[in-house]
Amino acid sequence: METNNDTLHVIYEIESYIREINNLCRLREREIVARHAITLPQFNALLLLKQEGQMTIGELSHRMSLACSTMTDLVDRMEKNKVVERVRNLKDRRMIQIHLLERGNEMIRQVLEARRQYFTELLQLIPVHQVVAIRDHLNLLHKSMHEQQ
Repeated sequence: METNNDTLHVIYEIESYIREINNLCRLREREIVARHAITLPQFNALLLLKQEGQMTIGELSHRMSLACSTMTDLVDRMEKNKVVERVRNLKDRRMIQIHLLERGNEMIRQVLEARRQYFTELLQLIPVHQVVAIRDHLNLLHKSMHEQQ
C-alpha cells in the first residue's frame, strides 16, 4: 500500500478509533465481570481454560503474560469462589492442573451473554448493511494481524 499523507492520516484515525473502542470495551467488560464478583484477569483465565482445557499454573501464567505468583493468587481466589479446582495429574502426581468447574462455565456463559447484549444494543442503532460491512472490515483487519505474527 502506498503511504502518502492522506493515507497516513486515515491510518492514524483508524488506530485512534481502535484504541478508543478498546478502552470503552475494557471499561464495559470490567463492569460486566464485576457484576459476577470476578475480575477481568479471572474471567480471561476462565475463558482460556474453557478454550484450552486443563492447564498448569505455569502454562496459564505464560499464556496470560502474568508472573506465576500473580497467577497463583488469581487461581486461589477462583478456587475459593468455586469456579476452578486444582487437580493432580494421574500420570505425574507432582503436576497440578487447573480444572474449570461448572460454576465457572456458567459464569463464562453469563458474562458472554451480557457482552453480546451490549453489542446488540449498540449495533441495532446502525443499518444492517453497515453492520455487515463493519464485520467484513474487522475480519480483514483480523486476518491481516494474524498474518503479521
